[in-house]
Amino acid sequence: MFSVHTIEAEDYRREILGYCYRYFGCFAEAEDATQETMLRAWKARDGAGFQGRSSLRTWLYSIATHVCLDMTRAPQRRALPADLTGPGRVPDDPTTLTTLPETTWIGPASDAHLGIDPSATAIERESVRLAFIAALQYLPPRQRVVLLLRDVLDHSAAECAELLGMTLPSVNSALARARKTLSQHETAFPDPTENTSSSSSSSRSSLPPRPDPHVDARLLEQYVAAFEAYDVDRLVALLTDDAEFTMPPFELWLRGSEEIERWWRGPGEVCRNAHTIVTSANGRPAVAVYHHAGDHRWEPFAIHVLDSDAGRISAITHFIGAHHFAEFGLPAQLP
Repeated sequence: MFSVHTIEAEDYRREILGYCYRYFGCFAEAEDATQETMLRAWKARDGAGFQGRSSLRTWLYSIATHVCLDMTRAPQRRALPADLTGPGRVPDDPTTLTTLPETTWIGPASDAHLGIDPSATAIERESVRLAFIAALQYLPPRQRVVLLLRDVLDHSAAECAELLGMTLPSVNSALARARKTLSQHETAFPDPTENTSSSSSSSRSSLPPRPDPHVDARLLEQYVAAFEAYDVDRLVALLTDDAEFTMPPFELWLRGSEEIERWWRGPGEVCRNAHTIVTSANGRPAVAVYHHAGDHRWEPFAIHVLDSDAGRISAITHFIGAHHFAEFGLPAQLP
């Protein structure tokens, strides 16, 4: 008779949370799925569920996978603005901007919650970046979990087959279809041209070079200094020429440093006199921005997630809303 101690299962909570987040693209849903996973494990603690034929980690992933597949999903996949429409122009009247419901959007996740730290591998960082999470949402549920288990978590095809109740050919077929679909939306990870019957490590050969943490740290420092001073010239100088600028829940997104400059010199003026807290999200540098609310008080406005290329900012994703700050464990206001 095998027994599962709650404290042993809890050791894997953060790892399971990261798996569920990759599946849903929403931190709140990932938390719900993780909690349900731990509850099911606790109910099976007398050995009725865990027979010791596999490791506790593998058993918890099996529970989490079935929880993810069982949970009621939104009627449409979550996305980023660039997945839904082409780049737009800065409007004369920003009050005309279209917003879409929260369930439309991929949400950010704090690196601290995902277990992403300076020692994290390239595969761990790339598998939580926003573009990859958004690309995963194009996959049917079973293809999504097969790809995560095989290419991210390095489970064998046999382990996946046992976990999902599938045959080996079915697992390999699902993985091949998932890689093909993913390659149409996200070319950096994984490489769909690799032999799907081989080790998943071979599918990772096309990962881009790991961002230099020292370059990212300098870039983040420069961005924060320029943003708090609201020096638009300095901000624009940090951008690549084709940088992208998105602002969920707004449908509008911008491409190009010139169009982004127009935003900063127009509607973006509301960000003057902002205060910031440096953080990290989805394996990338991030900035929590607080807007001045009077009486020496600053309130949560948006979390900026920065992507970089060759030492310059290639994308800024602004996640607007105080609920994101709560998920990151950030203060509800600054004095």
